[in-house]
Amino acid sequence: MKVLYAFSFCLMIAFLSGENSFGQSLAYKALLKRTYDQNFDLVYPEQKEFIKNAIILDTREAYEFEVSHLKGAQWIGYETFNLSSVEDIPKDSPIVVYCSIGARSQEIGKILKQNGFSKVYNLYGGIFHWVNENNPVFQADTLPTNKVHTYNKMWGIWLNKGEKVN
Repeated sequence: MKVLYAFSFCLMIAFLSGENSFGQSLAYKALLKRTYDQNFDLVYPEQKEFIKNAIILDTREAYEFEVSHLKGAQWIGYETFNLSSVEDIPKDSPIVVYCSIGARSQEIGKILKQNGFSKVYNLYGGIFHWVNENNPVFQADTLPTNKVHTYNKMWGIWLNKGEKVN
């Protein structure tokens, strides 16, 4: 119930506050601040070189991944995640996990860390913030697209750019 009230409050603020100078509403920033564990490392969309050189893991569901994903991302899922999907990744490799906004990816990231992966980073704002910052997404890794799966209509309010698919 507490989460529902917090989300309702954020929704109200989102409609009242609009975007700040960084293209992100104060409500979205507040949502992310409440969502993220302060002890879990983040990587930001502007850190493109770091992201490009990391192993990128998409923790959304397969139907979300098929709509679009970051270039080079490997789908590992959330509901069906299994450590066997990452068994070929060296445990000291830099890894960037992401989902829609970063909640599911943080949970998968924690599992990775608990299992010996030492350099795991959550993409700040997830694929929504990535696209909102004018970064590209792809279908089948080679086809640029504007489509982004919004998880559901309610979460779709945080995607300001691109074509919403739900």
